[in-house]
Amino acid sequence: MQALSPSKLLSRFGAAFMAIALDVGGMAVLLYQILRCLVPPRLDGMETWRNLYKVGVKSAPIVVVTAMLTGAIMVIQSGALVAQFDAFGLLGWGAAFATLREVGPIMIGLMFSGRVGANNTAELGTMKVTDQIDALRALAIDPITYLLVPRFIAIVLMMFLLTIVGDLTALVGGAYTGQVLLGVSPSLFASSVIEYITLEDLFNGLFKAFTFGIAIAVVSSHYGMTTSGGAVGVGRSVNNSVVASAVLIFVLDYFITSILH
Repeated sequence: MQALSPSKLLSRFGAAFMAIALDVGGMAVLLYQILRCLVPPRLDGMETWRNLYKVGVKSAPIVVVTAMLTGAIMVIQSGALVAQFDAFGLLGWGAAFATLREVGPIMIGLMFSGRVGANNTAELGTMKVTDQIDALRALAIDPITYLLVPRFIAIVLMMFLLTIVGDLTALVGGAYTGQVLLGVSPSLFASSVIEYITLEDLFNGLFKAFTFGIAIAVVSSHYGMTTSGGAVGVGRSVNNSVVASAVLIFVLDYFITSILH
C-alpha cells in the first residue's frame, strides 16, 4: 500500500475539517432558525401533538426498562464495596448519585439518539430526497415551522420528562435489586437517598437531559434536511446523525460536569 504524501494528507485533513465546520455551522444556523420561530411561537398544533405521542409515549416502555436495569446495575456494581465495608446504609446514595447525575441522562440520551434521532433523520431525509420539502415551499409552507419546530419541542420536552420517569424507575429497580441481592430493605435504601442526595444532584442530571435533547433534535434535523443521494444518502445521514449525536452528548456531558461539579 503506497503511503500518502504530506500534501495529500494535509489536503484530506483540510477537507475533513471543512466538512465538520460546515456541519457545525449548519447546525448553529438551524438552531437559530428554530428558536426564531419560537419567539413568538409559530408551530402546527396537530403536528406537535403527533410528535409528542411518537417521541414520548412510544419511547416510554424502552426508557422504563432501560432505567430499571440501569438502577439494578448500579446496585450490583456498588454492592460488593458496600458489603466489604458493611456500609449498607450508603447503598442508596451510591446508586442514586451515579444514576441521577450521569448514567441516567446519558443512557436515555443515547437511546433517544438511536431511536428518536435516527427516526427523525430518516423521515426528514426521505422527504428531502423525494422533493416533499420543496413541495412545501412551493405551497408557501415554511418547513422549519411545519416540520422542525414540532419535532424540536417534542424531543426536548420528552427527553426531559422521560429522564424524570427514568430516574424514578432506576431508583425503584435499584431498591428491589438491593433487597434481593444484599438484603437491604427498600426503606433503608430510600432513607439513604433522601438523606444524602440533594436537589442539586437531580437538577444537574435534568439540565444535562435538557441540553442532550436540544443536541439530538438539532443534529438529527440538520442531517435530515441536508440529505442527498436517494436511499443510500438517507442511510448515510442516519448513520452520521446517530454518531454525531452520541459524540455531542459526551462532549456536552464533559463540559457541563466540569462547570457544575
